[in-house]
Amino acid sequence: MEVKIVFKSDRSRPAAHQSYEIIRDRILNGELSAGTKIVEEKIAAELGVSRTPVRESIRKLEYEGLIVNKKVVKPTEKDLRNMFQVRILLEGYSAQCAASYLNENELNSLYECVEMGRTGDIEEIMIANERFHEIIVNASNNPVMIDIIDRMQSTIYLFRKTVVFYQRPHLIDEHEQIYQAIKARDSQKAQLLMKNHLEADLKFCLHLIGN
Repeated sequence: MEVKIVFKSDRSRPAAHQSYEIIRDRILNGELSAGTKIVEEKIAAELGVSRTPVRESIRKLEYEGLIVNKKVVKPTEKDLRNMFQVRILLEGYSAQCAASYLNENELNSLYECVEMGRTGDIEEIMIANERFHEIIVNASNNPVMIDIIDRMQSTIYLFRKTVVFYQRPHLIDEHEQIYQAIKARDSQKAQLLMKNHLEADLKFCLHLIGN
């Protein structure tokens, strides 16, 4: 199965932004596979733009970690462990904050993500999964932490797609347990459950890489 990311042209947006979105989406949906060399001239010709916006797009994707040395990134086990270590630290803390600060509307939104995770199709589950973690990270009210996670979003998406596509056991059950701990205002339990949840994601992805 494959999540199809549809790009819609928007003449009101700068060419660099549109180029960035197209290249990023081609990487995320697998059209540009890991290890593919990114050639500025070729992409510029395909998109009908100059090399300048393509060059800017590549710089941004390098900043986000999707392109390294002009090639689509192929994360190693070490890369995976490093990324998840950061997520475990920051999102564990964020879950603790969420238990203290999320209001009723935000709690309802969190629960809607859990429900969508149980009833939605693949694309809806992906969206719900992303939104679930986004609500919790934003609860930290720490712009530096939020920015770090935001910069990692494209890479996180690749691994989120893995756990959803390959149906990691208990994924949504864990979301519900985290939600229940946050709703009960049990900050320590929420933090522990989030850490365990991300460690399970890491273990699952490492297992797939090993195969």
